Amino acid sequence: MLKSYEAICDHGRMKWLGDKPKNEQAHVIVTVLDKQKPDDCSFQKRREPSRLIAGKGKIHGDIVAAKIPEENW
Repeated sequence: MLKSYEAICDHGRMKWLGDKPKNEQAHVIVTVLDKQKPDDCSFQKRREPSRLIAGKGKIHGDIVAAKIPEENW
């Protein structure tokens, strides 16, 4: 089975950027990308909200009309 993992090779050591393979040994194919500026680097880990809070949010107001009167602000 073929799976993809993202890592950076730094002085011969792999730094995993997410999940890493569970294998102790594996045959790998390496693709070398040109070094990019840090601000537009695709290797930066993306932030995501915790899955533990999924579906637990409640909407109390509206962008068009506030929940409480403006004089109570």
